[in-house]
Amino acid sequence: MSVCSDSLEMVGREMCGELLSPCSPASPFAGKKRLGATQEELESAVIAETKRPRILSSNSVFSEESNELQPRLPSSSEEDEPGPPPSPLPLFLQQWLDTFIGWQAEHKTAALDGLITLCDSAQLKHLMEQIRPQFQRDFISLLPKELALHVLSFLEPRDLLVAAQTCRTWYMLSEDSLLWKEKCRECGINESYLQASARRRPSGTIINNPWKQMYLTKHWIKYNWRYLELSPPHRLKTLKGHDDHVVTCLQFSGNRIVSGSDDNTLRVWNATTGKHLKSLVGHTGGVWCSQFDGSTIVSGSTDRTLRVWDVESGNCKHVLQGHTSTVRCMAMHGNIVVSGSRDATLRVWNIENGACMETLQGHVAAVRCVQYDGKRVVSGAYDYLVKVWDPLEGVCLHTLQGHTNRVYSLQFDGVHIVSGSLDTSIRVWNADTGQCIHTLTGHQSLTSGMELKKNILVSGNADSTVKVWDISTGHCLHTLQGPNKHQSAVTSLQFTDNFVVTSSDDGTVKLWDLKTGDFIRNLVTLDSGGNGGVVWRVKCTDRKLVCAVGSRNGIEDTKLLVLDFDVY
Repeated sequence: MSVCSDSLEMVGREMCGELLSPCSPASPFAGKKRLGATQEELESAVIAETKRPRILSSNSVFSEESNELQPRLPSSSEEDEPGPPPSPLPLFLQQWLDTFIGWQAEHKTAALDGLITLCDSAQLKHLMEQIRPQFQRDFISLLPKELALHVLSFLEPRDLLVAAQTCRTWYMLSEDSLLWKEKCRECGINESYLQASARRRPSGTIINNPWKQMYLTKHWIKYNWRYLELSPPHRLKTLKGHDDHVVTCLQFSGNRIVSGSDDNTLRVWNATTGKHLKSLVGHTGGVWCSQFDGSTIVSGSTDRTLRVWDVESGNCKHVLQGHTSTVRCMAMHGNIVVSGSRDATLRVWNIENGACMETLQGHVAAVRCVQYDGKRVVSGAYDYLVKVWDPLEGVCLHTLQGHTNRVYSLQFDGVHIVSGSLDTSIRVWNADTGQCIHTLTGHQSLTSGMELKKNILVSGNADSTVKVWDISTGHCLHTLQGPNKHQSAVTSLQFTDNFVVTSSDDGTVKLWDLKTGDFIRNLVTLDSGGNGGVVWRVKCTDRKLVCAVGSRNGIEDTKLLVLDFDVY
């Protein structure tokens, strides 16, 4: 059986639109605006944690006993069942029908037209109820499985969950693993995401459809970011350390948090339990920057050295000496670390043996920020310049001129360089040619933090605003402001596929919708906010958020707040 793919796609969309229209009485979303699988309809199906099963979708529940999402099979009453046999007709009616059968088609039509004019409203309603089912056919169950799955593939994931409630045949088709794998691919859930989820699952747990499970879990996590009450001890953990000192740098990877402070130490924490694991002691000056990858931590200090630490033992493996002033920034890729210093130089280190491979000289003022992708180094400095280097040859490839004040922040994805400056502008450069592609204007002060993913750039500024840009066009997509905007300088930011997380000197951490720019809610509000309480740094994954908070006047204790949005 061969079918033209374009025709089948058109027919499939039309069929699915008729069966699962959001205005259909059979749909639980009747009368609601269709927002898609990632919007409020699916999220509102998530019920707050209770002792009874929690409904996650129209055909899944969360079992407290097995701690996993489980499908709900349609009951036998939901199956198509034959109705009672029709009652025998009186003899005179049967004779009339026999006569009707013998007429020609045009006479039958004329007789029906005349009969309809003689019926009252109740009889016409009965007639409609008898006629309508004659034009409704469960074509999905009649198709070969491959064609039925092809038709269902045009449905949004939300509509698949609704379709599964139609009958047992539709349920079995809607549970197809390859169908859900494709839906996961469309929304960015790939094999690595699935494998990471499998590692988190207790051993011996059997999941019938891991792709569907992963899809529902991801959407429940998104719901938790928006609505979950974050209360201790399970959803909010407080990690106290560093006394009353400032947390100057924060790293979060896997299940480990690393905080560095101007108290000369770094601390390693368990992100799940909140337990303090190690204190890394050895620097004789404040720690200003750090990098964390796997089992290795590298830190830079005002004591002009870098130190390489083993995460598990807490031992210092190497002390990297060579800079003649504070080590202010660093970037790590594999076994190579590039450090930038107030001595106006950059140094390239091998952290396996502690050797300095190259010294990059060319800036004439303090190096404030550095990026390294394994091939090229990009540095920004107080001399208003951005430089591109070949770290192995030790030569400067490009000097990017255009800023009229100090460069404070950088992003580099291997193709584009983005630099933020005290001159209030952000510049986008071509990394291969060194040409300025766009100058992004709109901020009123220092751009202190940025994050770049694909063509989306999010920038935080001392003017208390956050902007979302498309660097391919140079257009500002959103300015995160309004009545709920920060009341002081933005100190840090992170963004995911759906959300932007921002922190500020005003003592708050705010959550915004990346796609619309709308404010969602405050995730953290310090009681001392506005009186000295500050959120210095934020780091997040899709399931957890770590915030470094404190104050400069002693009104707020220095601590880390770990917010947990995971599914349990």
